[in-house]
Order: sequence, then C-alpha cells, then structure tokens
Amino acid sequence: MANTLWQVIAAYIFAVAGGSISASLRLKHKPLCALISFAAGTLLGVTLFAIFPESFSACPWWAVVLALITGYALFFLISKHVHHVCPACAASHFDADATRHFSEIATALIIALAIHSMTDGLALGIQGEAAASGAAKWSLFSALCIHKIPEGLALGSLLIGAGFSRSSAVGWVAAVESTTLLGGVIGYLFLTNISTLWLGLIMAHVGGGFVYLAVHAVLGEMLKHGKKLVLTSFALGIVLIAILNIGLRIVG
Repeated sequence: MANTLWQVIAAYIFAVAGGSISASLRLKHKPLCALISFAAGTLLGVTLFAIFPESFSACPWWAVVLALITGYALFFLISKHVHHVCPACAASHFDADATRHFSEIATALIIALAIHSMTDGLALGIQGEAAASGAAKWSLFSALCIHKIPEGLALGSLLIGAGFSRSSAVGWVAAVESTTLLGGVIGYLFLTNISTLWLGLIMAHVGGGFVYLAVHAVLGEMLKHGKKLVLTSFALGIVLIAILNIGLRIVG
C-alpha cells in the first residue's frame, strides 16, 4: 500500500510542479515540444514493453486487441466530442485563440483532463498490487511521471494566458490533477483483487489510451515544428523505457 501510495502522489506532484513552473516562467514552445514528444515516447514505450507483454501473458490475444481498441476509442471520442483529453498532447491547439476563449472551453477541458488523469492514477493503483513484473511497474511509474511534467506545463501556460494569476493557475492545476489521486485509490481499493484476466484487460485498455496520447502528441507537434526535433525526442522516450525494462528484468 505504501509503495502504491507514494507512486500515485509522486505522479501528482510532477504535474503540479509542471504547472508551477509554467506559472512562473513563460517557456517557449520549442523546448516544451521536445519534452512533450519525449513524454509521448515514454507512454508508447511503456505500452509496448510493459503493458502489452503483461496483458498478453494473462489474456487471449484477441481480448487484448479489443481492450486496446476500446481504450484508444474512448480518448478519441472524448477529444472529438468533449475536448482534447490532454493539454500536453494537444499543446499545438492551445494557441492565443484558445486562451482568449478559455471561459468557453473550461468545463469541457476540465472534464476531459479529469478523465485522463484518473486513468493515469488507475493504472498506478492497479499495478501496485497486480502480478506485473517489477520492470513493468517501474517503467509505468517512470513514464507517467515524465508525462505529467509537460501536462502540468501546458495546462499552467493555458491558464496564465487566459488571465489567471500565478496562484490561481497553480491551484487549478492542483485541483484538476487531483483526479490522479482519486484514480489511484479506486484502482488500489477496488480493482486489485479481481482476476488476473480482468487486470490484464484493464491495463490493455489503459494502454490503448496511452497509444492515442502518444500518436496525437507526435502528429500535433509535427504539424507546427520540425520533424527532426519531434521524432528524435519521441524515439529517445521509447528507448529510455526499453532500456529501463531490459535492465530491470536482468537485475530481477
């Protein structure tokens, strides 16, 4: 319980830290683009090298594929009909026009991001007591923490651009991202005692959402920035998670 708790809290702190940084500093989009692409690579890496292997070992391949599709479709539908599900993954959409009309999109943004953040916490909560390997657990934790930084940065930047004070912007980031904590509690208390089959399917569903976030982030950034920066950063994120998984499996 303690190990799961501190991981969920750490992911939350990384998001709030990102919001605090963007509330104090006006970062140019180029370094944020590199960080977003790197974080997207880690999400895809943890899906390929940690989530899917664990899911395939516990579930039929067709069930894993179906769960992947439902996870991808959920985030796709939320982004299409509610709002972009992650400010970091859709940072190219949060331009000056978005900040001017923030009051019109605020509710939809908060709902979409709350669902996304709860999914992050849910994944950490489930992994805390699930039968996943140590490599899978640590790579998932690492990828989510890395992803939370640009997520907080992008949301904080949007709030500052919309006219919020620094303290208000950080407060809103902390409030919205608190659903990560809620997801962690739900995952740990209510989902870790179910069968290995269902745990594998839930994680595959989460992995489908991660694939959507990774693809959407890379494509969005490539439309506004050089392909070299985006693809290099993205590849480094994948490689980092691959090395982390291989190293921890060897040590374990």
